[in-house]
Amino acid sequence: MHLDAELFVAVGFALFLAVLLKVRAPGLVVGAIDKRIDRVKGELAEAQRLRAEAEELLASFEKKRADAEAEAAAIVSAAKAEAEAIAAESRKRLDEWVARGDKQIKDKIALAEAQAIAEVRAAAADSAAKIAEAVLRGGAGASDDFVTKGIESIKALTRH
Repeated sequence: MHLDAELFVAVGFALFLAVLLKVRAPGLVVGAIDKRIDRVKGELAEAQRLRAEAEELLASFEKKRADAEAEAAAIVSAAKAEAEAIAAESRKRLDEWVARGDKQIKDKIALAEAQAIAEVRAAAADSAAKIAEAVLRGGAGASDDFVTKGIESIKALTRH
């Protein structure tokens, strides 16, 4: 009988399986696999817990960001309104100041006109008085000379 190598391999494999079953190797392998399954389940549960916590944190930060943006928008809006109010008040004050300045200028011009008119009237009254005095002193014969001198004296007074 010639023994084949395949027969020896088959007998060796059968003995190997018998030893494994005797030593309870499948139970050890199953136990190791069960432990690994339990560890993976624990890691998955931890990962799910961490994910839920991360999602809560994300939602919290998004709410805080939205609140901060709303507050910033309110601050910007209030600042714009305040700036517009200040600008309106400034425009109003400037208009009032310009109006007061215009009134003061008009009052000064009116006063200057009144003074100029008063000075012209005073000069005319002085000239008329001098002419009348000269007429009364000189008599009727010197009236041509008198008129010329009167006109020259009025011209001289208006030049000053």
